Amino acid sequence: MSVQNKIVSNYETAASQTQAWQDAGLEVVFTNGCFDLIHKGHILYLEEAAQQGDKLIIAINADKSVSKLKGKHRPIKDEDNRSLIMAAFSFVDLVVIFHEETPLELIEMVSPDVLVKGGDWSPDQIVGSDHVMNQGGLVLSLQFVEGYSTSALEEKIKKA
Repeated sequence: MSVQNKIVSNYETAASQTQAWQDAGLEVVFTNGCFDLIHKGHILYLEEAAQQGDKLIIAINADKSVSKLKGKHRPIKDEDNRSLIMAAFSFVDLVVIFHEETPLELIEMVSPDVLVKGGDWSPDQIVGSDHVMNQGGLVLSLQFVEGYSTSALEEKIKKA
C-alpha cells in the first residue's frame, strides 16, 4: 500500500476499515497526537503502540486543534505534512485527521480493541477510555521517554 493510501479523510472510511480488520480477526490499536516535530520519544512510543496489536491507527490533530492546544505559533508542520510523515512509518496502517478538540467521536466510531497514549497519561485520563473498556477493549499508558518533546525541540531551534 502506498503511503498516501494510508491516509483517510473521513471517519466512516476509518470505521469501515477497522471493522474489516476486526472481522478478519486482527486487533486494532488506536492512538492520537499532534506529532509536529518527530523525535526519538515519538518513534519509540509509536513502535510500542504498534506492538500492542495487529494494526495501528494514528489520529492527528488538525492544524486548528494544535494551535488551540499548543499556541498560535504551532503547528510547525501543517496537517498534510504531519499525516504523510506518520503514514510513512511501516508500523502505521491508517492515519486520520480529527478536527474536534478531542478524538472521542472518532474513537467511538472506530471502536479500537486497544487504546494507547504515552506514559504521561494515566489510563483514566485517556479520552475514549470508557468507550473502549465498555466494548471489552484495553486501555494502556505506554512508556514515556524523558528528555524528548516537541516543545523542547522547538525551543532549541529558536535559540540556535
